[in-house]
Amino acid sequence: MTTFSDLNLDSKIIKAIEELGFVTPTDIQAKVIPTLLNTKKDIVGLAQTGTGKTAAFGLPIIQNTKIELLYPQTLILSPTRELCIQITKDLKEYAKYYEKLNIVSVYGGASIDTQIKNIKRGAQIIVGTPGRVIDLIKRKRLDISKINSLILDEADEMLNMGFKEEIDKVLLTAPKDKQTLLFSATMPKRIAEIANKYMNDKEQIVAGKQNTGAKNVEHAYYMVRAADRYKALKRIVDFYPNVYGIVFCRTRRETKEVAEKLMQDGYTADALHGDLSQAQRDQVMHRFRLKNLRLLIATDVAARGIDVSDLTHVINYNLPEDSEAYIHRSGRTGRAGKKGRSIVIIHSRELGKIKIIEKKINKTFKHDKVPLGKEICEKQLFNLVDKVEKVEVNEAEINKFLPTIFSKFQHLDKEGIIKHFISAEFNRFLTYYETAPDLNISKDSRNKERNIKSESGFTRYYLNIGKVHKLAPTNLIGLINENLKIRNVKVGKIEILKNFSFFELEAGYESQLIKSMNRSKYKGIAIVIEQAKPRQNERRRKKRNRY
Repeated sequence: MTTFSDLNLDSKIIKAIEELGFVTPTDIQAKVIPTLLNTKKDIVGLAQTGTGKTAAFGLPIIQNTKIELLYPQTLILSPTRELCIQITKDLKEYAKYYEKLNIVSVYGGASIDTQIKNIKRGAQIIVGTPGRVIDLIKRKRLDISKINSLILDEADEMLNMGFKEEIDKVLLTAPKDKQTLLFSATMPKRIAEIANKYMNDKEQIVAGKQNTGAKNVEHAYYMVRAADRYKALKRIVDFYPNVYGIVFCRTRRETKEVAEKLMQDGYTADALHGDLSQAQRDQVMHRFRLKNLRLLIATDVAARGIDVSDLTHVINYNLPEDSEAYIHRSGRTGRAGKKGRSIVIIHSRELGKIKIIEKKINKTFKHDKVPLGKEICEKQLFNLVDKVEKVEVNEAEINKFLPTIFSKFQHLDKEGIIKHFISAEFNRFLTYYETAPDLNISKDSRNKERNIKSESGFTRYYLNIGKVHKLAPTNLIGLINENLKIRNVKVGKIEILKNFSFFELEAGYESQLIKSMNRSKYKGIAIVIEQAKPRQNERRRKKRNRY
């Protein structure tokens, strides 16, 4: 078994990381550290979130820094303020025994004058967000003309956030003979373009399989009606009394609404979204890291750069548009050798998306049932009993109150006292869930929902390919004809979206079409097709026509 001591790291670094509990390097660390210590090759590192990328590039960068030179030798770009701060914190911990090594973080939302002063003191390593780095370069307060290493961390996230222009500027400003390290969880076309344009003699290092979920994460979905989504969320949270996680929503508005409802219902939750000021955002994150908040409700964009290692759950209030976003979300739990759980709340029309994600991560989702009221009450009761049993008793302080307490309970026996204490905490659950209905969609109701046909005699279908796969109406009609092998079948409305599509076909061919198309491929992509509900306005029109 390889240890950090086997990687030729400096004794000062070994001492610091041993104090942090580091013993065995992760896959990406074992591959990247020797390469950086022994060569000047450019590196493209592909590894999922939470696999130890910061130490992978940070430890050799610290060791290779010439402390006597008081100018920037390494520039690390990260997508968000939070990640920038986290990387800086980690690097300072690794470099604990390098007294004169100065690591400075630069990012928006903080005083640029303070950051300039810190750079002037002789910063050898700069960690920054793209916008602030460009700003400092333009002001001639940050000189990167002598850097030896340029690291792009979470490069795919930076591109998703629209930093392509800033990244290009930094890469063009930095010396041509620098060593460039590009770390990313995925390898989309835009990342490949940057690597091909700016990197020479590059080596690609892959830790684990690309685009797969974290090993320690279990995946499960709950299927409910769209109107019952919030009720289902509450039940899931109540069923896991010690939940500590992130609830992902699609929009800022939904994030606010869900967070406000949870807070009104007595849960320790808060929202993280783009409308918050930096001070408000910092306050929310501070409370979350201290576990004063059990649930953080966030959009994908707002959650970028959050680095919390011991999340028990990631809850997808809504599925993201593409499977790679789901992989990023689920990768925030199950870190540092701990087990995590990624939960999705869906309605029946989204089963096709679950199948796509399963193929991508090479894992199967477990179909869990939304807990019934009785199950939640039982779980909460025994959690309370365990908490009372394990509580630490302060004998010195509590003894002086005992005479009064005993007198209050002298009319009760041991069993009665226990019942009173349990009920004081537990009655609200019993009351709330006493008449709570079953939220799960049964197989019969799901099939009934999926087999609804539009009033025009057409059946509507969901297809897992869209514009990004270069699907056009003519291609879609060709696919239908090729698989159905029946001429003159009428095709209705076609709606091609970014990652998936909807189309209508003359009713009566449902099983034949689904069976044949689910066995086929389009440009190498395995097709997933299933029946979908008709458009909302069609259902309304049909309902009006009944009266």
